[in-house]
Amino acid sequence: MTSATNVASRPGGTAIRSNRETISLAQRLVVTFDTHLGRTALQALAVVAFFLLWELGVRMGWISEFLVGKPSGIWARFETQLLDGSLFVDSGYTLYEALIGFVVGTIVGSVLGLAMWYSIFVARMVEPFIVALNSVPKIALAPVILLWFGTGLLSKVVLVVSMTALVALIAAYQAAKDSDKDLQSLMLSMGGSKHQIFYSVVVPSSLPAIIATFRINIGFALVGAVVGEFISSKRGLGHLVYNASSLYDLNSVWVGLFVLMFMGFVLYHAIDALERYLLPWKQDTGHVRIQA
Repeated sequence: MTSATNVASRPGGTAIRSNRETISLAQRLVVTFDTHLGRTALQALAVVAFFLLWELGVRMGWISEFLVGKPSGIWARFETQLLDGSLFVDSGYTLYEALIGFVVGTIVGSVLGLAMWYSIFVARMVEPFIVALNSVPKIALAPVILLWFGTGLLSKVVLVVSMTALVALIAAYQAAKDSDKDLQSLMLSMGGSKHQIFYSVVVPSSLPAIIATFRINIGFALVGAVVGEFISSKRGLGHLVYNASSLYDLNSVWVGLFVLMFMGFVLYHAIDALERYLLPWKQDTGHVRIQA
């Protein structure tokens, strides 16, 4: 008998072979779906299954429609608001506030954070104040900001800036501090000025961390815009969600929330595209994995 036959004929040999075949099948399935199209198909199936189970649960009486709404009702509200144009207006208003605040807050914060690299003395002086300000929940500042800047567009933009600027500043300063010290010393020994070291070493090495912060700040920007609309606004997705919740219209609430999710998804991938454009070298090393 061959060794393979002996293994199969031993007690448990069939089970071992069966386990190996199962593992092999699982590996083949992973390889089949481990593509962009395969992952997208699985994600779409998961979303469809989630909504089907939700709808089924409501129709069968397992879930309270009053408390969670139902997908068919959400779709009906979505169609109504889409056809009368109100959803476009509210979405555009929130997106405009979030984008302006995001751009201003992220740029100002990143520039100030990188500039702190120039002086250790100044950085150590202002760092406790930055930590103290960052520890204050920005949502708590919303009433003060609305009192100072009114109830219009400006107050929402300022609120978004307050939520994004400090995050960008702290991330940029930390990235600047962590930039390659050996390379800085080498440039200094070769006669490079502090400005040359800053632009040639500090800024390029800090860009990955700064762009990674963009992804975090997108979420903060949408939160800031919606919170401002919660407190005082006549338009926007925050206004839509607040009014719908006060009327116990859960389907309209979900419409606003799903549109916000879609906005965040699109903006996240826009930043991902920006990163691929600005840092093409990072993509070559970012997807290396160890296969077990």
